[in-house]
Amino acid sequence: MKYNKKDKAYLWDMLEACISINEFIVGKKFEDFDSEKLLQSAVERQLLILGEAANRISNELQESNPKVQWRGIVGQRNILAHEYGDILNERIWRVAKELIPDLTKVLKNLLDKLD
Repeated sequence: MKYNKKDKAYLWDMLEACISINEFIVGKKFEDFDSEKLLQSAVERQLLILGEAANRISNELQESNPKVQWRGIVGQRNILAHEYGDILNERIWRVAKELIPDLTKVLKNLLDKLD
């Protein structure tokens, strides 16, 4: 698999952000997330890191891994960074609860392939 030297570092950053999100929300319900500003901020910060790292992944690696929703990850980051007034807690929660666990597995496998 072809990849840029920095791809591995960016994938590592993405994985670490996913792991953090998973740790932050374990045992939590949407009602907890919706009422805890600190939890919201923590998850949103990790989504920003995730999206920024995804944006820096080489085109070759992105194209060879279409299972990863690269555009969606970067798009979520852009919404958080630039359109923060339009952030819906329900959407952030759904991403954290439903999409991040699967992405964590995909990223772990991808990093294993690069080793």
